[in-house]
Amino acid sequence: MVAQVIVDIASSEVDKIFDYLVPEGLVVSCGQRVMVPFGKRQIEGYVVGLSDNSTVDPQKLRSILSTLDPKPLILPELMDLAKFMKSYYHLRYVDIFRLLVPSMIRSGKIKELIVKYVRLQQNEEEVAHYVSSLRKNATSCIRAIQYLQNVGTARISVMNKTFGNTAIKKLVQDGVLIEYEEKQNRLAYNQSTNSKPVTLTPTQQDVVDFITKNQGVILLHGVTGSGKTEVYMNAIKKVLEQGKNAIMLVPEISLTPQVVRNFEAKFGTNIAVLHSGLGSSERFDEWNRIYQGQARVVVGARSAIFAPITNLGMVVIDEEHDGSYYSESNPRYYTHEVAKFRCAYDHCPLVLGSATPSIESYHQAMEGKYQLVTMPQRVNQKPLPNIEIVDMCKEFRAGNHSIFSGTFLERLKASLQKKEQVMIFINRRGYSSYIMCRACGYIPKCPNCDVSLCYHEQEKQLKCHYCGAKFYALTACPECGNKDLKYGGVGTQRAQKELQEAFPDVPVFRLDNDTTKTKNAHGKILHDFSQTKPAILVGTQMIAKGHDFADVTLVGILDADLSLYFHDFRATEKTFQLVTQVAGRAGRSEKQGHVVLQTFYPKHYVYRFAANYDYLHFYQKEDNLREITHFPPYSKIVRMLFVGDDEDNVKLAAHNTFLKLKEYRASHTAAFFFLEGMKSPVGRINNKYRYQIVMRLALSQQKESLDAIYDIEEKNRVKDVTCFIEQNAQNLS
Repeated sequence: MVAQVIVDIASSEVDKIFDYLVPEGLVVSCGQRVMVPFGKRQIEGYVVGLSDNSTVDPQKLRSILSTLDPKPLILPELMDLAKFMKSYYHLRYVDIFRLLVPSMIRSGKIKELIVKYVRLQQNEEEVAHYVSSLRKNATSCIRAIQYLQNVGTARISVMNKTFGNTAIKKLVQDGVLIEYEEKQNRLAYNQSTNSKPVTLTPTQQDVVDFITKNQGVILLHGVTGSGKTEVYMNAIKKVLEQGKNAIMLVPEISLTPQVVRNFEAKFGTNIAVLHSGLGSSERFDEWNRIYQGQARVVVGARSAIFAPITNLGMVVIDEEHDGSYYSESNPRYYTHEVAKFRCAYDHCPLVLGSATPSIESYHQAMEGKYQLVTMPQRVNQKPLPNIEIVDMCKEFRAGNHSIFSGTFLERLKASLQKKEQVMIFINRRGYSSYIMCRACGYIPKCPNCDVSLCYHEQEKQLKCHYCGAKFYALTACPECGNKDLKYGGVGTQRAQKELQEAFPDVPVFRLDNDTTKTKNAHGKILHDFSQTKPAILVGTQMIAKGHDFADVTLVGILDADLSLYFHDFRATEKTFQLVTQVAGRAGRSEKQGHVVLQTFYPKHYVYRFAANYDYLHFYQKEDNLREITHFPPYSKIVRMLFVGDDEDNVKLAAHNTFLKLKEYRASHTAAFFFLEGMKSPVGRINNKYRYQIVMRLALSQQKESLDAIYDIEEKNRVKDVTCFIEQNAQNLS
């Protein structure tokens, strides 16, 4: 028997199948990890196939040394998924396998947590007889017995610490206590389902029935507060009743605690959680629970789509429009495409849910490629919050140089007087996005990246939000010595500080990357805010989606223009989505909600559509613009990003590739709408230079064009320069 093996080396030169003999008596399966000789080393590998023969000379074939796991860690479905991703994204096998088998599983350093317990072995009469036989000074033994009579069972470590090792050892030796072991999960769950029964609205019930009776991709377009989460949970409940399993994806870790609480109340220990906020040991336990079939519903962020779960009955991608579903680090992939493969493999529905679907997804629904279901009203039948647009140019001319408009401050005071909650959105963390010398115009920039440093007031530091570099804050300009410094671009820290000064008796919470670095910080901030009235929550787009607080009646959007004039063809789409999503946090219960949107461009069409929650007309205008200009969904954008330490080498690699692409385009003019090479908008990150080639390809010839692009890249590689090829990337900076 010959095993086809991919060795665990992240190098394109060895990203190919190597044949190894399977020694007699060794049982090897496809998907199993093995140890093999490779050159002068012994290295791990993955078995991707088995055959009776090989094209390699039998005299040169080497044998597998051993298996590393008793069973294959890569399930047959996920092995097929790896082959699909290899073909579709031209990724290295080993990078895909590392997605499928996380590092804490591969390393073998983390083991299952086995906890020793003790309990009483004898019946009450026997215990009473034993106690009467003890000497009167054996108080530790007597107290230990009395304790276990009350609690039933306890960790032996706790018993030893409380009553002494000698006493517990004697009770075990005398047969009064029995010692046993149990596998312990390091992530605590509620042991029983205790969700309050919810009666679905007729619309919700119709959607649940539709989802559970159909296959393929289903786009669920439901306004904020329409009860999409209840639809997901009830549809998954039906899937579980059919003996199948499910995956539920959310875009942000900050959403995970709330979703987990809801799902835990509904499904108890049937759920498992996978996201980057877990510790290595917790992730190890959760992955194993899924792999062993002990969990039937996986809840998590993007990486949870690779969970080793079988017999899928449904995959849900909530807030499907969110850019975080696209992986911007190696390996590059789009969660939707991976989910489509898994759902097609298991013949089950993929549900894409959003109040503001991506233009691409809604276009697919209009073309009939996705099935569209809508939920146009909130569950409570209340109207959506009124969005009031405030012209900040008028505020400035009237002498208001504050970051808050007079209109917003009036409504804020009124809400706080009523003991209500307020959420304030500003999509920029820190105190200000840059510092500038008013005398000479100097702006401190990161020495490792081509970006300005952001000022963080609380830490008195300048930080780079790309590489994480930190520096002392300026007290004077290092160029001219001037001490008159301008702080430009308002961040969450500044908003929080000014609110605390204006309302000293009102708690002001902040949710951004700086306040959520510690474990469970997301959940704690959101929980504390939910329990405090009145209260204010300031945050970045972490607060924009999914959160449900009954007493939030006012939402302020401080700088709506921040995403509007960004160098991205999706800028208006992202602005519409952010405004609509943030606005949807208000008035989700009985109290009417209100939104104040501050902008310097109040007449822009995106705000007119957003203020009326008019997604359909916004989609029609945006879709028409995309069609005229040949942007997705009417083309495929491909970016080739060249990265390296030496700028000349990076530029050379990009230049050589660009020339070959121009030659290809000359004979395939209909395949290209656009082809251009340039320095990346952020030309250097962490001391690595970045150049890029951007293309827009005709959909009718995209397969042939992509194959040619990957082939050209492979033939024009330059040493020490890495090229990443991204399809329809969400961020082209």
